[in-house]
Amino acid sequence: MEQDPQPQWEGKVSARLAKATADQIWPLLNDFFNLHKWCPGLAACYGIHGTNGVPGCIRHCEGSSIPSTDTNTDGHSQPVSWSTERLTAVDHGERSLSYEIVDSNIGFKSYVSTVKVVPQGDDGQDGCVIEWSFSVDPVAGLVLDELVRMYKVGLQQMAERLEDGVKGLRKLYFLFSFYMFAAALDSFYSL
Repeated sequence: MEQDPQPQWEGKVSARLAKATADQIWPLLNDFFNLHKWCPGLAACYGIHGTNGVPGCIRHCEGSSIPSTDTNTDGHSQPVSWSTERLTAVDHGERSLSYEIVDSNIGFKSYVSTVKVVPQGDDGQDGCVIEWSFSVDPVAGLVLDELVRMYKVGLQQMAERLEDGVKGLRKLYFLFSFYMFAAALDSFYSL
């Protein structure tokens, strides 16, 4: 007799960024092949197929936030977890993207996730919220509440890195603008 399959796990977490707008954060998250720049649990993320940010492209991610199901010859878990992920949809107007895991050593099956950046305030200048939702078949060795907690902690750390990244970009823009202004003054006084 065939057993009824367990219902999929679904979860959603969010993080508020008070010092960065949705317009500042979206280009950073939309950079599908470079999630490791912002996600503390990833040691590496790089493209292996297609054009970055175009549905159908595939990235390879490595990290340690979710234990690997691989074992080495002595029966112990391998320390590096990995996944291969395909971008399935991008909506620039809504600032959202969806992807699926096509292969991994972390036990995820039928995994689909959506990341969305939501502006805050009437004019979108009161920061933003990143929403990360997922749907996955139950994972052996994990409990849904623990998985949601890991996502929540990871997203909060990622939000802090993204805000720091935007702050760093502002400094670079200021320095570049100052340099261009100084160069223009130098040219003016050289006449």
